Amino acid sequence: MNYLVFQMDLVVGNPEENRKIIERWLEGNYSDDVDVVVLPEMWSTGYALEELEEICKADGNQSIEFLQLLAKKFNVNLVGGSIAILEGKDIFNRAVIVNRMGEIVHKYDKMHLVPMLDEPKFLTGGHNQVEVFELEGVKMGIIICYDLRFPEIIRDLALQGIQVLHIVAEWPLARKTHWNTLLRARAIENQMYVVASNVTGTKLGVEFAGCSQIIDPWGDIIQKLDQEVGELKATLDLEKVLQIRKDVPIFDSRVPGKYRKL
Repeated sequence: MNYLVFQMDLVVGNPEENRKIIERWLEGNYSDDVDVVVLPEMWSTGYALEELEEICKADGNQSIEFLQLLAKKFNVNLVGGSIAILEGKDIFNRAVIVNRMGEIVHKYDKMHLVPMLDEPKFLTGGHNQVEVFELEGVKMGIIICYDLRFPEIIRDLALQGIQVLHIVAEWPLARKTHWNTLLRARAIENQMYVVASNVTGTKLGVEFAGCSQIIDPWGDIIQKLDQEVGELKATLDLEKVLQIRKDVPIFDSRVPGKYRKL
């Protein structure tokens, strides 16, 4: 399965311009063998939290419709990062997955909100548990940024059989070491591919880490960016997930009856 991952320097508070950036980038990097394209967290608005409600009212569902049109135009599956969605009085940080036909196959609202970025003041945490989705018959999952610090939800997805975990983020440079360490840990402890798309640049006084990367189920980094705008291109050998889970059978070795319930 062939992946194309975007590390983006977005324009805060300007969905229209960010849609143009993504379309131009994909036009310049697309090839016929690409199966899945991955975008970062909150790519349409960035963390313009105080303006989000007005932006959402004005922009409506245009960014979701854009993802659907993009998937059909390029005949790719889109892990469409996440976008701000207004429902009633609540704003959700919502990941959207779109297949090649432009159909929405999965949505996930970020459940863990970041105190360090004042997210709880402006956003509502997701109400639903993490769920598996499929692209091209492969079981996958998605989490958003701060969710990476909560291994319980990722193990939940692993126990449901996912082979690829997507992490879309706006992770700051100040916590870069945590980002790099936790990504590898999640791949190793769950024996699955981890595909991470982060943003780069400085926004509203926060410098972002970049370091988008693809990690295999042994914990080896296949490809990684630093802080430059750019993309990752890699082929995921899904048989490797099955082989590693056979060679080191951690899921068979689990004894959940002896674990204290959290």
